[in-house]
Amino acid sequence: MKDVVNAKFVQEMIEVTSNMYRLGWDERNGGNVSYLLDEAQVAEVLDIHHVIRTLPLAFDASQLAGRYFIATGSGKYFKNVASNPSECLGIFRIAKDGRTLELLWGFDNDSKPTSELPSHLMSHIARLSVDPENRIVMHCHATHLLAMTFTHSLEERDFTRTLWQMCTECLVVFPEGVSTIPWLVPGTSEIGEATAAKMKETRLVVWPFHGIYGSGKDMDETFGLIETAEKAAQIYTLTQAQGGVKQTISDTDLHNLADAFHVTPRAGYLD
Repeated sequence: MKDVVNAKFVQEMIEVTSNMYRLGWDERNGGNVSYLLDEAQVAEVLDIHHVIRTLPLAFDASQLAGRYFIATGSGKYFKNVASNPSECLGIFRIAKDGRTLELLWGFDNDSKPTSELPSHLMSHIARLSVDPENRIVMHCHATHLLAMTFTHSLEERDFTRTLWQMCTECLVVFPEGVSTIPWLVPGTSEIGEATAAKMKETRLVVWPFHGIYGSGKDMDETFGLIETAEKAAQIYTLTQAQGGVKQTISDTDLHNLADAFHVTPRAGYLD
C-alpha cells in the first residue's frame, strides 16, 4: 500500500483547496469540495474492507451506493488542508443502504464531512445523470461573483449574458450559461435539491449572497470553470467602478465566436 497522502487524488485535493484559499475564495472554513473516485484508485492505497467508522447521511443517497468519494471536512479551514490532510479530508464509501457513510481514511479526531455533503451528493447524482464522466463538485465564495449578486439582476439570462460579454472566453467555457437559485439556508436538503435541479442544466450554480457551485470531469476543468466566471465578474466590477460599460461584445460577435469554437449557446440567450 502507498502512503495515502501521496495518492494523486489526495494531492489534487490539497492543491485545489490551497489555491482556493490563496485566491480568497474560501475564508475560514468557507467552501467545500467532493471528488468521486473509482474503487481501483482507492484500493491501491487503502484496504477497502476496513471501515474505520460509520456516519449517518441526512438523505437517501442510494443512487450512489457503493461509490467512493474524498471530501473536505466540516469546520475545516482550507489553509490547513496541506499541513493536516488526514483531519481536514476523508475518504468514504456510500453504504448499500444509501443512508450511511463508511469512512475508510481521514476525518481524524472525530471530524465529519462538510455540512454541505448532501448538496454535493445530490449534485453528483444530477450531473452523473447527464454526464457519466462528472467527478467533481466544488463550492466556494468567489469574491466578485458574490458581489455581483448584490448589484446585478439574478435572472439567469441576464446574469449569463453579462458574464459572456465581459470576457471573450466565457461563452466558449460555459456555453450552457449560469444558473441561479433563491437565497436558501445552507446545509439543508432544500438548498441541495434546488442546486441539483439546476445542475442538470448547467455546471455553474450561483447561490446569491453566498457563493457558487461548480462541477466538472476533473479538478482543472472545475476550478477553471469557476475561475473563468469569477474573472468575468471581476471585469464587470471594474467596469462599473469606471463608470459603466460603454461598449461590449455584441450578440453577432458572440454568435460568430460560438461558430468558430463549435459550441452551442443556450437557446434564447442570444438575439
